[in-house]
Amino acid sequence: MEHVAKPWPALWSLVVGFFMILIDTTIVSVANPRIMEGLHTDINAVIWVTSAYLLAYAVPLLITGRLGDRFGPKNLYLIGLVVFTLASLWCGLSGDIGMLIAARVVQGIGAAMMTPQTMAVITRIFPPDHRGAAMGLWGATAGMAILVGPILGGVLVDGLGWQWIFFVNVPIGVVAFVLVTRLVPKLTTHSHKFDVLGVLLSAAGMFLLVFGIQEGQSYKWGTVTGPITVWGLIITGLVVLAVFVLWQWLLERRGGEPLLPLGLFKDRNFSLGNTTIMAMGFTITAFPLPTIFYYQVVRGLSPTQSALLMIPMAVISGALAPFVGKLIDRINPRWFAAFGLVCLSCALFWTSTLLKPDTPIWMFLLPSALQGVANGFIWGPVSNATTRNLPPRSAGAGSGVFNTTRQIGAVLGSAAIAALIQSRLAAELPAAPPGAAPAGEGGFTGKLPEFLHDGFSTAMSQSVLLPAFAILLGAVAALLFGKPKAVQGWGSPAAAATSEAGSPADSSQGRR
Repeated sequence: MEHVAKPWPALWSLVVGFFMILIDTTIVSVANPRIMEGLHTDINAVIWVTSAYLLAYAVPLLITGRLGDRFGPKNLYLIGLVVFTLASLWCGLSGDIGMLIAARVVQGIGAAMMTPQTMAVITRIFPPDHRGAAMGLWGATAGMAILVGPILGGVLVDGLGWQWIFFVNVPIGVVAFVLVTRLVPKLTTHSHKFDVLGVLLSAAGMFLLVFGIQEGQSYKWGTVTGPITVWGLIITGLVVLAVFVLWQWLLERRGGEPLLPLGLFKDRNFSLGNTTIMAMGFTITAFPLPTIFYYQVVRGLSPTQSALLMIPMAVISGALAPFVGKLIDRINPRWFAAFGLVCLSCALFWTSTLLKPDTPIWMFLLPSALQGVANGFIWGPVSNATTRNLPPRSAGAGSGVFNTTRQIGAVLGSAAIAALIQSRLAAELPAAPPGAAPAGEGGFTGKLPEFLHDGFSTAMSQSVLLPAFAILLGAVAALLFGKPKAVQGWGSPAAAATSEAGSPADSSQGRR
């Protein structure tokens, strides 16, 4: 562990940028109908605006963590912040859907450069027995950003236009740059080898899997081109990812430096925590899409009005997270996490039953409040339980894997909900007239006749069930968390030496 005289100002300055990049994982959801109209595109293409960002965000996370170890977390964070801010400006200036998706890819790369540095600072300057409050702030930031995103997006879309959900990042990025430059100290750097083959395998596998899942309905789960089929892409993606894991195992056995240090998964809580956070990433990305489409397309709410229905969720979550963070140093965090995850599942099942054309709008505030309670009990406890048992030299590696797993869950959630929405629309809405694009196959453009409201509502209701069931898997994993161990050596000279020096297979910050 590295001793920093004033760790909290350093953490707060990093949290500003972290908040911004997490907002961009959900802020687009409320703007999707307006983007579709403004850029004359369809559901499937507009969902790629989110999926492209998440995919570009998730794939490089492990290697950007290593780059932070090599060149310094502060330096890499600032570079990523500049990339993200400039890409945000590009997003707002985009004149067609292809340019917007390309800009979102660059934006995701910038976010990937920043994220590992944020959590690694926590693991390097806060010992485990004082890390609960720091993780509480990190958890509150993550939870609030994901919830505030649609609310802020709604206000900006209605007041200034959809482009401003991206333009708003520019002044925030400038403020964050100044704060980090002044308040974050330079931490020790270490040399590393870079697993180029691992990067290529993981990127190729994730792209094939996500493209196959998300585009499946567009190609009727059949031929994409020539001998290439949707299922062929999905299976190939899974095989490539399996080869990636095998390569990581071989590299670790040979004493090399794999992107994914599989030895970390020997710790029970670490394995269960990554399962839980993957389910959480999947769910929080998937559930806003069908509900926002319902609010705006069926009920005719503006982006601001639909986003305001999430205010109870944001307020309650923000109020609870710091309080829970102070308790998880004394009480097994699994009870908090499991309670929150079950509450979230109940809230989504509840929301699903309400998605009908004639449900009073105020009733949606009730499951929103329950989602707020759920989020307040999830983020801090899950992140604390996952990484607490790791020794100092593995803390940075663990934080990197944890962030990567969460983002992979988000990518898969975005792809899966896109496929399910298209599938259910195709099943629930009548066939389109000859020559018109079918509503359920990506041709829907945001304007829906009243006689189709019932079928559209049913399709959205069915779609919400996917994240509702997915988060239950996370709850089961959280219930199996073991009691946190008393990690030896934090704060001692020996531990500090170990953390500084690292090891050939795992440094203090190197395998994030």
